[in-house]
Amino acid sequence: MTANWATFTAAEPELAATVEERFGAFTHHILATLRKDGSPRTTGLEVRFLDGELWLGMMPDSLKAADLRRDARFALQANPGPGTEMGGGDVRVSGRAVEVTDAGVKGAYRKEVEPPEPFHLFRTELTEVVRTYVEDEKYLVVQVWKPGEPVRTLKRT
Repeated sequence: MTANWATFTAAEPELAATVEERFGAFTHHILATLRKDGSPRTTGLEVRFLDGELWLGMMPDSLKAADLRRDARFALQANPGPGTEMGGGDVRVSGRAVEVTDAGVKGAYRKEVEPPEPFHLFRTELTEVVRTYVEDEKYLVVQVWKPGEPVRTLKRT
């Protein structure tokens, strides 16, 4: 089961706002894709939240775009920022990336984002959103959301 960003936001508005804030704090984040041989590839990436979707834009013929065209599964981790503070916690999103080729959709994205031309555009279908943070300098808290399920919260000392 998958969900787009709007579905996640409607189901868990507080967690979604925290996730967007973490991604908004820095420009570049880490995308993990699968290479042709099945091994992981990590690369830097800018993301956008726009019109109820989480978008991944890429340069033409990039290896990460080739990876996603071959195997749509991805994991995306928000830039933790400098030092060890990680305000808002560590945030990760997993799912499938669906390439968008529709000229109208790409045109609307282009108008908002002004990406370098040409570009690949992928819309995300979420399978999991995870936030990990420290509470009261005592507990490690992990929040896990999956489509169709409420947020599961785990606490460890």
